[in-house]
Amino acid sequence: MPLILLSGYPSSGKTHRAAQLLTDLRTRISCSPISSHSRLTVHHISDETLTIPRDAYREARTEKDARAAAYSAVKRALGREAIVVLDGMNYIKGWRYQLWCEAKAMGTGCCVIHIGTPIATARDINTRLLADPTTDAGYAEDLFENLIFRYEEPNGMTRWDSPLFTVPYEDEVPPFEAIWEAMVESDGKTKVVRPNLATVLAPATASDYLYELDKATQEILQAVLEWQKDHPGESGGEVKVGELTVELPASPLALPQLQRLRRQYISLNRQNGVAVGRIRESFVGYLNDSVQ
Repeated sequence: MPLILLSGYPSSGKTHRAAQLLTDLRTRISCSPISSHSRLTVHHISDETLTIPRDAYREARTEKDARAAAYSAVKRALGREAIVVLDGMNYIKGWRYQLWCEAKAMGTGCCVIHIGTPIATARDINTRLLADPTTDAGYAEDLFENLIFRYEEPNGMTRWDSPLFTVPYEDEVPPFEAIWEAMVESDGKTKVVRPNLATVLAPATASDYLYELDKATQEILQAVLEWQKDHPGESGGEVKVGELTVELPASPLALPQLQRLRRQYISLNRQNGVAVGRIRESFVGYLNDSVQ
């Protein structure tokens, strides 16, 4: 590792930026006087390398299969002496959180490169690609607009989106030096991140793990709803759940929003679960990061 995630609107130039980054990384490795650099390898994973069609993002079922393929490819490529570049929209924050957890469980770093192309510019590029008979690039117009609507922009204040590097459309190249320094130590080794109990996979899933996952997350949601019911009209606030604290945003959290976050968390941890004793702490941390 480390794992470098590219994120941006459809047709925003992600693959172009990925190509620039790959060239820079491989040049640095081949030209470096540090012997340990020679052992580093660079892996590029994208929809194209995985033969995932753009229409896969039209339906939830096919998109889920596409993400599963990308996740498996990332897991296979992860290693202490590998740099993995995941080139794609990566537009769902829950998906980026899942990848961040995987990287941390491996004891390695992760960063996000946000391709800061404005929507209007990405739309113009997509229109030109669709009109070009020499390429099959570009998204159908209805799918393009739907993906724009669904895009969840990276937030450098959250753990899984940091460090965050934003590359404006006008910039000629990404900040190569800053990315390299954030991911690789001065002695040439990839930076090691110590996993915590919330991201280390349990050695074996208990028979009642899913029951405990469902029960613990539901209890925390109920505590938040009861607090909001007892404090109508109050902005912000802290909900105590044992020794843990859920930090509420200025606007009240509606039941559908809380249920959606709970479903996302359960989906992320159904198979790659945290230890049973850490479910509450992990879920509270996920809520705090998601609603801030």
